[in-house]
Amino acid sequence: MEIQKIDITKSSGEIVKFSLDKLRASLKRTGADKATIDQIIDKVRDELYQGISTKEIYNRAFALLKKKKSYFASKYKLKKAIYELGPTGFPFERFVSAVLTYSGYKTKVGEILKGVCVSHEIDIIANKNTHTTIIECKFHGEQGLKCNVKVPLYINSRYNDVKAAWETNSKYSSTLTKGWVVTNTKFTQDALQYGKCCGLYLLSWNYPKDEALKDRIDRLGLYPITVSTLLSNREKQFLLSRDIVLCRELLHDKFYLDHLGISDVRKEKILYEISKLCT
Repeated sequence: MEIQKIDITKSSGEIVKFSLDKLRASLKRTGADKATIDQIIDKVRDELYQGISTKEIYNRAFALLKKKKSYFASKYKLKKAIYELGPTGFPFERFVSAVLTYSGYKTKVGEILKGVCVSHEIDIIANKNTHTTIIECKFHGEQGLKCNVKVPLYINSRYNDVKAAWETNSKYSSTLTKGWVVTNTKFTQDALQYGKCCGLYLLSWNYPKDEALKDRIDRLGLYPITVSTLLSNREKQFLLSRDIVLCRELLHDKFYLDHLGISDVRKEKILYEISKLCT
């Protein structure tokens, strides 16, 4: 059967045509060399069948990458790793805050701001120069869900209430210039259209082009601790509970691995994997 005629099932249940280019691009993002990528593509292609799920394709490619080098597999599982930050969504807020901090912003998480009508708990307040941005994070713990237009509608009304109060309050020395909505999934077309129309900045896994969440993470080497293929789920949850959200934070606070009772040999492997991810 010709590759271009094979239907695959996405996590949302949508049926689409298999794309060799998309698979190649996702493997290329891991930093794997061309020979490794070609080898994996050949193996995955041999195992395709009508209706195969994207999860099965991912699992196969992930296993092959892990055999080659664990940090290739870690980069490949980035999308899944962000879902693993759950279930509350708070680690995702911390993660987005950390990404912004490394992009030159000063951030605060979970602050209360007064609006004209009511007070609002804001996920992230980010300052750069004399400009302030307020950011709301919409975290989904399972794949296939999208942020519909109700999300930016709701966030925009909160932003406008805070902005109206901000502009009349002399204690603020900066200008409130932007409202953001950040999600670990995708926005519907209506949501994108509304965000563009009302001036909200929307940031998702794949939007905007070249500046999406996945692009920023790859470019800055800001991988969540959950990407590690060498740490157990229990160990990851322990680190998250200690506010270690980024891999590079663990490089600075290696003593947490001692608290977990990890052997020197295993600790060396974990730190090597993480250092390769951060460079």
